[in-house]
Amino acid sequence: MLRDDLQKALKEAMLAKDTLTTSAVRMIIAGQKEKDVEARGKGQEKATDAELLSMMQGMIKQRNDSIKMFIDGNRPELADKEKAEIAVIERFLPKQMSPAETEAAVKAVIAETGAASMKDMGKVMGGLKAKYAGQMDFGKVNGLVKTLLGGN
Repeated sequence: MLRDDLQKALKEAMLAKDTLTTSAVRMIIAGQKEKDVEARGKGQEKATDAELLSMMQGMIKQRNDSIKMFIDGNRPELADKEKAEIAVIERFLPKQMSPAETEAAVKAVIAETGAASMKDMGKVMGGLKAKYAGQMDFGKVNGLVKTLLGGN
């Protein structure tokens, strides 16, 4: 589904002569192909949607880092370009979970995995990434998991 949406968006952007969207979607597709090559190395036919969503979240994180550097470097036009690319990438991500939904999901995965201490953090994070890829910021969730497992 995600792959079809990307191809359709690329075609529409090219027909509309929307260069920003065209380049952003091409960048996503290039990342997708890279993930597919990695997956074939692991014996899979292609990368899963969860892996692709995770890759796109990484792209957003990179752009947010760039925005901060561009603003610090007094280059608002480049920061605006990065913000526009983030908007294009976010079109293909599922709706982000609210803080309350995120906490409920974390608690559910902790219960499912039987996690009791910080030693189980990897199991919990793995379960969350498998179920909720693209729906939550795992950098922020990391702190919540630590708190709920008694690490903070």
